Amino acid sequence: MGGAADTAGPPRVGVAIATRERREALEGVLERLLALPDRPPVVVADNGSADGTPAAIRASFPQVEVLELGENRGAGARNAAVAALATPYVAFSDDDSWWAPGALSRAADVLAAHPRLGLLAARILVGPQEDLDPVCAQMARSPLPAARGAAGPAVLGFVACGAVVRREAFEQVGGFDARYGIGGEETPLAVDLAAAGWELAYVDSVVAHHHPAGGGNRPGRRAAMLRNEMWSAWLRRPARAAVRRTAGLIARNGPRPHTAAGVAQAVRGAAWVARERRVVPAHVERALRALERAEPS
Repeated sequence: MGGAADTAGPPRVGVAIATRERREALEGVLERLLALPDRPPVVVADNGSADGTPAAIRASFPQVEVLELGENRGAGARNAAVAALATPYVAFSDDDSWWAPGALSRAADVLAAHPRLGLLAARILVGPQEDLDPVCAQMARSPLPAARGAAGPAVLGFVACGAVVRREAFEQVGGFDARYGIGGEETPLAVDLAAAGWELAYVDSVVAHHHPAGGGNRPGRRAAMLRNEMWSAWLRRPARAAVRRTAGLIARNGPRPHTAAGVAQAVRGAAWVARERRVVPAHVERALRALERAEPS
């Protein structure tokens, strides 16, 4: 890994974790994060766990700050964790992911060298076999034009457990939307960062590890992801593009139970989506169309 660990001065990168009833997995993640040479401060935001997670983490890891939210805010819990950190950059981990040694120092170096870079998407290695996450493979082949001297391929999306954000940019756009839960919650944040003039880049030299339990398939996840993709289209796309995207998503998912459930959930959120709808600038819409054309069929 490139980049030297921070051995002096205040930490540049903190780690924010959202969790819910995954105590044992979280304990393993914290052991790995606290052993990093980067020495990052870590904040855990607990989404109303009933398995004793907050007390157990405080007892075993007193150096970790634990926020008891008392409810399930999904991805929105990360906002509370970011607010509790004092570092200029924040890396996200899940309760089944962690960062490679030196990765956070490397990320800080890249962000410091590129002041308009709002979010860095890392290379994510999945499982003990360390397969490259398919989303990372797509980002590496991004069809979007990158500015000269950019940190890496320009992207308009990321995987949350392998992302490092500039606090200023994250707070400017409001962070994650708690209504999205977990699954596809990255899209509106990425789009809003780009609309606000921030760059997003895939940086292959920054590495995260992800060991999803049970292969990452959780009940209701496919329906929630479809719902979230539809919400994202209608929140930020021009009407014609939103209609086209909706039709394409439904056709791709096919006549399955999760499709009907996802559409029904999306419709139930129509009122707030209409109320908060804000169409992105033309250059961001062009980028979204280019990514759609490059999607696997």
